[in-house]
Amino acid sequence: MAQSSSPSPAYQVPALDKGLDILEHLAAEGIPLTQTQLARALGRGPNELFRMLVCLERRGYIGRDPASGAYSLTLRLFTLAHAHSPFQGLLRAAERPMRELTEEVRESCHLSVRHRGELLVLGQEESPRKLRLSVEVGAVFPLLHTVSGRLLLAYLEPGARNEAMEANPEYGTLTSTEQGALRKQLDTIRARGYEEAYGETMEGVLDLAVLVGTPDIGVQAALTIASLGRRHGPRTDELLPVLQRCAHQIGRSAGLIA
Repeated sequence: MAQSSSPSPAYQVPALDKGLDILEHLAAEGIPLTQTQLARALGRGPNELFRMLVCLERRGYIGRDPASGAYSLTLRLFTLAHAHSPFQGLLRAAERPMRELTEEVRESCHLSVRHRGELLVLGQEESPRKLRLSVEVGAVFPLLHTVSGRLLLAYLEPGARNEAMEANPEYGTLTSTEQGALRKQLDTIRARGYEEAYGETMEGVLDLAVLVGTPDIGVQAALTIASLGRRHGPRTDELLPVLQRCAHQIGRSAGLIA
């Protein structure tokens, strides 16, 4: 009997699919949604979701507002995700250096990793200034449109980089000339050891990122300063040495640097 070449069996688990669809949609929207709104968004009948909503509420994954009847996520998923997170050690190692960094440069910073083809923000430390930038922990961004994402791509070994690029839907929409230019840009980033952009994520903001760890380890992260543009504000040559020192401290503490 011939064996299937599929990497995994295509088993159907309708109830589990419904539950995960609900949780993922609530997470993506970030606002409470009623049973009717969820059904419409997921292309299902309201009654089809009723039992699943009751089950998820009973297990503590979602909560229902008694006034509006709308459902929202509780902190249970957050708790589960952080109970045995492979990044907990990295976050513990980064806590103090990141706090000291923000106190020194008076700008916010955040720590990010590649996750499922996107950039995932693991942690952040806000500037002590009254007016400051903030990035939501747990937020995801396109790899190609952030300094952190390009930096992490740049530090992948050639085979892994090619695989990551080919798996990126946006990369496939680029012309061969644009793809070549992007690859040259990644080579430049790796050669100089950092990536920067002004006004890419927000008008008037300088983003500057360096690597935490070394290219030959399994876990890599990007440490990024988001600096508010202002008259006589910090320049790259002022921020870069401090940022690199902080990244080195985190890497040493987390065991990512010998």
